[in-house]
Amino acid sequence: MQLVLGGAFAGKRKIVKDKQQTFSWVSSYSDGVVWDWKSVWLTDTTLVLEGWEKWIIQEIKNNDSNDQIRHKFKELFHCLLEEENKRNSDIVLIMLEMGKGIVPLEKEERRLRDIAGWVAQDAAKLSEQVEYVWNGLSKKIK
Repeated sequence: MQLVLGGAFAGKRKIVKDKQQTFSWVSSYSDGVVWDWKSVWLTDTTLVLEGWEKWIIQEIKNNDSNDQIRHKFKELFHCLLEEENKRNSDIVLIMLEMGKGIVPLEKEERRLRDIAGWVAQDAAKLSEQVEYVWNGLSKKIK
């Protein structure tokens, strides 16, 4: 599993597209549902999952606690790793880095930022490779 992390419009998608050939792409930005990943992932393609902040917001709307949300995504990462090994195909997680800006005033926006940070930490820990993208440039950090 690979994690590509960076700010909004930093060039994360382009970095991923330039390195891979064929994709099964699940994006919350086009109403993709992260929990449908298995049915979307076609044989011999790289699975790309992007838009984690929107999927986290959906879990917040379900009134789950921070710990429940984090646990749910951590379990998902373990399932993804298991399936990646079975299929011998790659998985790329594209995540928005939210922690370097101004801390939001609204409590719910701070909650989203906190959960997104924890989820990104969990993804980074489990990922074989982590890249940070800034201004269209990527740097391998793991």
